[in-house]
Amino acid sequence: MHERSSVAELAGILRGELDRYSPGEKLPSSRSLVDRFRASPVTVSRALAVLVAEGLVTTRPGAGAFRAEPAAAALAPRGDTSWQQVALSAEPGDRTVPRSVEAGRVLAAFTPAPPGVIDLCGGYLHPALQPERALAAALARAGRRPGAWERPPLEGVGALRAWFAREIGGPGGTVTDADVLITAGGQSALTTALRALAPPGAPVLVESPTYPGVLAAARASGLRPVPVPVDADGVRTDLLADAFRATGARVFFTQPLFQNPTGAVLSAARRREVLRLARAAGAFVVEDDFARRLAHEDAPPLPPTLASEDPDGVVVHLCSLTKFTSPSLRVGALAARGPVFDRLRAVQIVDSFFVPRPVQEAALELIGSPAWARHGRAVAGELRVRREALLGAMRRELPSAGVDFAPPGGFHVWARLPDGMDEAGVVAAALREGVAVAPGRLYFAAEPPAAYVRLCMAGVGGVGELGEGVRRLGVAMRRC
Repeated sequence: MHERSSVAELAGILRGELDRYSPGEKLPSSRSLVDRFRASPVTVSRALAVLVAEGLVTTRPGAGAFRAEPAAAALAPRGDTSWQQVALSAEPGDRTVPRSVEAGRVLAAFTPAPPGVIDLCGGYLHPALQPERALAAALARAGRRPGAWERPPLEGVGALRAWFAREIGGPGGTVTDADVLITAGGQSALTTALRALAPPGAPVLVESPTYPGVLAAARASGLRPVPVPVDADGVRTDLLADAFRATGARVFFTQPLFQNPTGAVLSAARRREVLRLARAAGAFVVEDDFARRLAHEDAPPLPPTLASEDPDGVVVHLCSLTKFTSPSLRVGALAARGPVFDRLRAVQIVDSFFVPRPVQEAALELIGSPAWARHGRAVAGELRVRREALLGAMRRELPSAGVDFAPPGGFHVWARLPDGMDEAGVVAAALREGVAVAPGRLYFAAEPPAAYVRLCMAGVGGVGELGEGVRRLGVAMRRC
């Protein structure tokens, strides 16, 4: 059993047995728990730590663990917070785009599935696919580096900036370390870019469908997302030209490689056209290169980044290590040329000063270790196996669902539901059957053209669980 799962399971068993003990009564010793559950001392210690953190158990050095005394009920009366509804909603002047901070679009990636529910909704690697040992070793080595706990340069540690510059610029070396700003993951980079590039109330062009995080970040910054449709070759550049003319937008957000959720790869002709249209409009292209390290084992050679083909500073590039490693390794980068770099740097400094140096040093240790390449090969092979397993299960269990493109990269398959089928009803029925899927409406800035669900292959324990999740979804669809 995976260590993380065994800790949670043991904590659950002990939590359920607490009623056998009176408040203040001593619990069985750690040694007896080790013998009873045939668990390691580390697992027992961590399970007890979970109960301590929940306030259910207390520990006394040398004495053992005890059931905690019940917490005293709060005696202070609750205040009247109704005034906040007015304060948070009032918009001074003639603001036409009220600021709305709504995290619902992105919470699906962070909300654990209920017990017994197969999670086809998340956006991170399953713990079994994460390089946990390599991460732990990198973090330990990083903590011993000279100066590891000193304040880092505000732009980021130089060696890490240089590594990202090589990754983004490619063999031609078109991006330098002076063009790179280290960020606390991809979402932080995205939020910084939107705030730096567009004033409140401005339109921002986005692909349709698109990553829900960009819609949430744009609206939280008081921006107005304007959708531009995507097909199998990426964004429709004819409609992108129309959108630039109609809105006067100065920012276009795109995921040109294995786009989330469709998996589309921007074609060579459209890559050139996107850059041409943006230059003509005096606009920035925000390139979210989230999936470059998530290419499957059988993927063809990947196109270079848009940033590597842009000498004029049109592209603001963002990427991160998080999707490829662990949700807690929040290290990413922004790359930009010209005065916009100073704007990006200033926004990040005001927001968070800098990314903690030990985290940057740990990232350096990881990418410089032999485990980095091994992890890449393992993920590429496993994602190819899971993609084929998912598509095979969908052909068997969901013959009426449409899949326009099966990408050789990324985590997701975008499935169109049969005409007339209620998307919300399918998602709710699926949850009742024991599988969580993401509703397609979350990925659209305006009214969806059809009903969709997004299925994630990376967050489950293996192909067996993946197949069972699709089977449960098929049952749900047949009952709708």
